[in-house]
Amino acid sequence: MSGSDVRKELSGSADKDFVVVERRTARVVLPSADDPETYDHDDGSEYESAHEEVGENEEDALEDFPDDTDELELVHARIGSLAPLRLQRFAGHLKRLCLRQNAISFLDPEVFHRLEGLEELDLYDNKIKDVGDALDRLSSLTTLDLSFNLLRSIPDGLAHLPSLKTVYFVQDRISTITGLGSSVSLTSLELGGNKIRRIEGLDALVNLEELWLGKNKLSKLENLENLARLRILSLQSNRITKIENLEMLENLEELYLSHNGVERIEGLEQNKKLKTLDLGTNFIPEIENVSHLISLEELWLNGNKIPDLRALEPQLKHLTSLETIYLEGNPCQASEGASYRRKIKLSLPQVKQIDATFAQPL
Repeated sequence: MSGSDVRKELSGSADKDFVVVERRTARVVLPSADDPETYDHDDGSEYESAHEEVGENEEDALEDFPDDTDELELVHARIGSLAPLRLQRFAGHLKRLCLRQNAISFLDPEVFHRLEGLEELDLYDNKIKDVGDALDRLSSLTTLDLSFNLLRSIPDGLAHLPSLKTVYFVQDRISTITGLGSSVSLTSLELGGNKIRRIEGLDALVNLEELWLGKNKLSKLENLENLARLRILSLQSNRITKIENLEMLENLEELYLSHNGVERIEGLEQNKKLKTLDLGTNFIPEIENVSHLISLEELWLNGNKIPDLRALEPQLKHLTSLETIYLEGNPCQASEGASYRRKIKLSLPQVKQIDATFAQPL
């Protein structure tokens, strides 16, 4: 996933230029990019020029909204420049600013230095290459989304955001984890879909609870020992071949390692709070070393090399919390034929779901 991406997509009606959701909430939607008269999707230059035209020449699109507006959503609004919006006049009240799916490439410090009360900033899907010092004064910011931009590194300016708890850098161009040395307050970090080759630079994140690193180029589980509060670790679609170095993550509840090169279930002796273990689409030949995971609720082993179902009872039958198991795509499914689901249910009567289908009581 990126794991992980649970952010809600925002959309609006293209029939009106301005839509007011609540009294202090402004939602601006300009003509849709799906309108063939407005955009030619095969011609990037026309798309860019449309963005530039609105960003540079549009008059104050928010003039009808009161100064005490505390939430603004400007989604897919062809914004290239923030200057015409005069966001500074909302400085005393603005808490949430959503600028998704625009053409913003420059974050003007003169605009953002005035928005000191901002708590959430969503810049998903723009053209930002460098944040500079624009965000340095946002001491109340708790959530920042810079996914689907052009960032090649994590902005150093995060060090100036003492309240930051959740940050998203999905599908940027980041190759190294740096710049997080002072981000002690972070509880969730999303770096899925980048070009990261090594897990590093996380030592200071002692309060981190969620780490999303799916779809990178990681080959080794390492440098996680300081993340004692980590509950969710997602490393799907990487190059990891061995489960290791997780001993200090005793609070880990969800581990996602699907679409890697894992060859054995191992290294989970201290992770007794695991509720979800996803090892789908790897090279695992045997169900082993999971009998101690007494809190396990979901076990994903689909698409591996498990030849038979003999290990189900000794490894899993006593795990009363286990509700879901995925084993489809293994040799055992073909070898058992029509008896496949029934044998799993006989071995694991507590299970409520086998693969994608709910299990009927025997």
